[in-house]
Amino acid sequence: MTAKEFKYKETAKRKPVNLTVNEDILASAREYKLNLSRILEESLISELKARWQDDWLDENKRAISDYNKRIARHGVFSDDIRRF
Repeated sequence: MTAKEFKYKETAKRKPVNLTVNEDILASAREYKLNLSRILEESLISELKARWQDDWLDENKRAISDYNKRIARHGVFSDDIRRF
């Protein structure tokens, strides 16, 4: 997947899946009446965003490096006009 932008539709249909979970963890989660679907979605969103960011950085690493080298050599436009 190219790292253009991580997107998903919040209104997309939910799809049932089968998972395996440690039975002790599941028992505790049920005791606390946790919404497992919501927790899984939130965890997946977080993981997907992190991977998207990693992919984006990998895809743009060379451009970022080239830009930083250019700035180190030539400075930025505002170097001559800023007052701090």
